[in-house]
Amino acid sequence: MSEPILLDVRGEIALITLNRPERLNALSYELIDRLMAALDAIEVDANVRVVILTGAGERAFSAGADIHEFSESVSRGASVAVRDFVRRGQAMTARLEAFRKPVIAAVNGLAFGGGCEITEAVHLAVASEFATFAKPEINLGMPPTFGGTQRLPRLAGRKRALEHLLTGDPFSPQQALEIGLVNAVVPHDELLPAARRLAARIIRHSPLAVSGVITAVTRGLNMAIAEGLLVESEQFAALVPSHDLSEGLAAWKERRAPSYRGA
Repeated sequence: MSEPILLDVRGEIALITLNRPERLNALSYELIDRLMAALDAIEVDANVRVVILTGAGERAFSAGADIHEFSESVSRGASVAVRDFVRRGQAMTARLEAFRKPVIAAVNGLAFGGGCEITEAVHLAVASEFATFAKPEINLGMPPTFGGTQRLPRLAGRKRALEHLLTGDPFSPQQALEIGLVNAVVPHDELLPAARRLAARIIRHSPLAVSGVITAVTRGLNMAIAEGLLVESEQFAALVPSHDLSEGLAAWKERRAPSYRGA
């Protein structure tokens, strides 16, 4: 059997590919576990600055959870289904959301259910013109379980999110752009190049500052503004003794490009 996750590191960019194209890259338990392991490896690799996440094949980013697999967990009762399915999926999306290196989804096709929830959780997303999104869990008689009831309303607003959550109808990449689910829609052949260009625009900056921004935004979204401002202050304070902040300020004064080293 082929590996459910492919990891290709080139320079400062790690490309993770969900690799079950024959199953529309459905999120099996093994695939989720392998994705988490890949993120663990990337996190401690100082050479990797940005992660791009995409799907294998021409049809799907991910069509969502592996229904055959998780239905077996459901048949064994709520405690098993929550332990094996819900907690695993929520841990995956929480890991992506809080990952201290930027994660860019390159949505190459169907992004249904869990595939849409991954898109909601990652920091940035670029969609192919052929991408299609949906929150189809309602068609199975259940709500989303990987964070979709929480993250989509935060991105799109309550009423727009509820329309997608309650109807289960597919929606276009242009609609995904309008509601803030993706940052750009590009021609299909330009998808990975566009994601790499976006990554390059981030890599030019201090990795410490990038991590600080991600942490402040991710934590602050779930706090009152006063608490969020404290997080912002903490992230700045942590950078004060760093080489990167000193270098950034010196480079600005000397009108030259900075040389960051993540320390």
